[in-house]
Amino acid sequence: MNTGLLSLRYRAASNQLQRLLTPVLLLMLRLLIARVFLLSGLTKWNGWFDFNTDKYDLFLYEFFCPDPIRPGALLLCNPNTLDYTEGSWSIVMIKVFAVTAGVMEILLPVMLIMGLFSRAAALGLLFMVGFIQLAVFPEWSHWWNPAVWWVAILSVVLVMGPGRFSLDRLFKLE
Repeated sequence: MNTGLLSLRYRAASNQLQRLLTPVLLLMLRLLIARVFLLSGLTKWNGWFDFNTDKYDLFLYEFFCPDPIRPGALLLCNPNTLDYTEGSWSIVMIKVFAVTAGVMEILLPVMLIMGLFSRAAALGLLFMVGFIQLAVFPEWSHWWNPAVWWVAILSVVLVMGPGRFSLDRLFKLE
């Protein structure tokens, strides 16, 4: 068999495989990453518009005032007492941040699931991952597992778009 003909057939088969599987792969990636953030977001709510106030402690003490202190993490409490000054701006900002994170962890994954404004949703989640990595868990072990995988999947969606099985495609936004 001629190598030129073999090369031509191989490229044709590769192109056909890419055409058929890329939309499925993009849908699978969107659903996979949406699940991670959506499940996290759902734990922050007791129901519609009812934020789980127990999650304030997660943000106040686990994320921004951990004991022991994580080197490089954003520490918003008194480092000597590992507590907050009553009525401080830190407490108010962290509570606002907690609710905002809870909303975004629901809204952005739902957008990815539907494939609506998918690139914007992926970018928003990339910013969240960046903040989590740089300010909350700045250790390499957290970067390599799981953050690097989140970044990889979200970057694929950001660069390639949501694919054929999306509202973006249906509404000709892509």
